[in-house]
Amino acid sequence: MKIGSAMLVAGAIMMSAAPAGAQAPPAPAPAEYAVTYLEVTPASEGEAVKLIKQLAAASRKEPGNVRFDVLQRQDRKSHFALLEAWSDPKAREAHDAGPAITDFRNKLKELRSGPYDQRPSLQVASVSASAPPKGAVYVITHVDVTPNFKDPTIDMLKKLTEDARKEPGLERIDVWQQNNRANHFTLLEVWKDPAALEGHVVAAGTKEFREKLGPMSGALYDDRRYTSIE
Repeated sequence: MKIGSAMLVAGAIMMSAAPAGAQAPPAPAPAEYAVTYLEVTPASEGEAVKLIKQLAAASRKEPGNVRFDVLQRQDRKSHFALLEAWSDPKAREAHDAGPAITDFRNKLKELRSGPYDQRPSLQVASVSASAPPKGAVYVITHVDVTPNFKDPTIDMLKKLTEDARKEPGLERIDVWQQNNRANHFTLLEVWKDPAALEGHVVAAGTKEFREKLGPMSGALYDDRRYTSIE
């Protein structure tokens, strides 16, 4: 039997097994993610931290929120990153139009030294070992390749994720693909401590990934280290 015929037969069996008048449940909407980069003036760092914490607390109470992480860059304390995970696109859209984020953006305008850089995305791969401990190191890398290398890059990022799964000290690794630029990716890594991260940097899988990515890349390999501000 040909594959196409087999699929038709399997579909017919599933339909005949369903109760009369029953309709197949709609396919669930894919989860939505977003990373937002924020830069404020150095003098505004304390006020920015206060506003970001308030936003995180309010956002976690909203329908459909799965995760809302707030990070501060280690080497540039006036730079921050927001990591959001939502159950579906409608939940994220409702959040983006809601009072908490609107108030936050309005108050942040006076403090910013750069644009409000939000990048909605879909998840490509993920490994989560445990909840990150206090003092964990977060690394966010923007991976930008020319469009013709999009699919090979997805395969490479998935392999990097699987290789990292075997390394000691891994707490989480996610790969997100931007909604509006399919050849742009966010690589999020969370490591137990700096020693675990340094071990990953020199691992064979990491070196192989970096070597292969080089000729495909459309920008510098921009990996930034952060800590949680909560």
